[in-house]
Amino acid sequence: MNMRNLIKQVSRSPKFMIGFCLIMFIILFTLIYPLFNPGNPLEMIGLGTFFRPGTYISVHDSLNVHRTYELRLPDAAQNRIQNKLSDEQREHMKAWLIMYGEQEEIEGLSYADIDTEDVDHLLELWWAHYDQEKRIEGMIIADRRMFARIDNRVERIFEDFDIRLLLYDYETGEYVDGGVVTVDHYVNIREVANVRRLPLGTDNFGRDVLKQLVSATGASLLMGVVAGIIATAIGLTLGLLSGYVGGVLDDILMFIYNLFTVIPGFILLVLISFAIGQEQRGMMTVAIVIGMTSWVWTARSVRSQVMSLRNRDHVNMSKLSGHSLPKILARDIAPYIASYVVMAFILQVSTAILAEAGLSMIGLGPMTTEQATLGLMMNWSINFGAHLIGAWWTYLPVVFTIAIISFSLNLMNTGLDQIFNPQLREG
Repeated sequence: MNMRNLIKQVSRSPKFMIGFCLIMFIILFTLIYPLFNPGNPLEMIGLGTFFRPGTYISVHDSLNVHRTYELRLPDAAQNRIQNKLSDEQREHMKAWLIMYGEQEEIEGLSYADIDTEDVDHLLELWWAHYDQEKRIEGMIIADRRMFARIDNRVERIFEDFDIRLLLYDYETGEYVDGGVVTVDHYVNIREVANVRRLPLGTDNFGRDVLKQLVSATGASLLMGVVAGIIATAIGLTLGLLSGYVGGVLDDILMFIYNLFTVIPGFILLVLISFAIGQEQRGMMTVAIVIGMTSWVWTARSVRSQVMSLRNRDHVNMSKLSGHSLPKILARDIAPYIASYVVMAFILQVSTAILAEAGLSMIGLGPMTTEQATLGLMMNWSINFGAHLIGAWWTYLPVVFTIAIISFSLNLMNTGLDQIFNPQLREG
């Protein structure tokens, strides 16, 4: 199969092309995004932890814009009301109304009758039935005080206060009148000096999660490629020698294969990573360790392929011609298993990325403060309890990225397998 036909076959494989497009999009995004959002991905910009995704505007700069605009939006008041009552407070109001309805046997106060999203109806029911003097059986004092605080907030919910600004004069040391801000005053976000968009919020250290995720994705891909090259190179070399030479060398190498097979790969990886120590466990070190512990199945598969090729006519002709062992392996055998080697490399990259994520999640990944990886981001998220406080933006995008990378690479491998394996070829 010449190169032109090979490219044509590959381009006609839907699975390979989908996987290839996905992985190329990820790679291009990791290269292009830093051009629009430069800087250190691990820079701590938030003076707090787990800021929610959104657009953050400097309050100071918004008050010092050159021009304000007066807008009277029809739904502005309703939006303010909904914003003043949090989802948790609405649920508490609903709970009190349901308990009161069950105690007094009042219709219209059942679970199905109250919708926390319908704020107007919820407030009508609350004003009609709630009274601090009313007692619900079994309710403790702390809960009664909580409902009283919610009622005080509800009483002030329609109060729209104008805000008078007082500006500090550094020359006189006194405050001077800075004007009044009413509910109809707006500023244009483009005229505010400092605006920061955080599509995925910040993590436990106050760092931009999206910026960190892009950098970590590139680092994990690099580690996967390095580990994949090492594992494929070792597996290919040992597989070629074992399958072609045979004899005592094959027995020795098979003993090594079996030894590595008996010990679970991840356990061996954990033991080696632990033995290296934290100070020496950098990104490339971990990538090398992963590569040197995941070559076994590649070597076994290459060996079986070579054993089926070593007695072919063209190989025997090379032997009779006196060609050297490296020349026979490189010219007469390697080209026939090249497609398999490419598929093995793709799987090795995917396996290495997953292995790094697994190691980092148990605290044995790269120990670095200069570069994040996908596994390290998961480790930081778990260690600081992001999953316990609902900070989904620190771990779900990481899980999704790992899944997409693994899915893309495996889809590419499946597409190539269908091209080169006649038994799986479609149509």
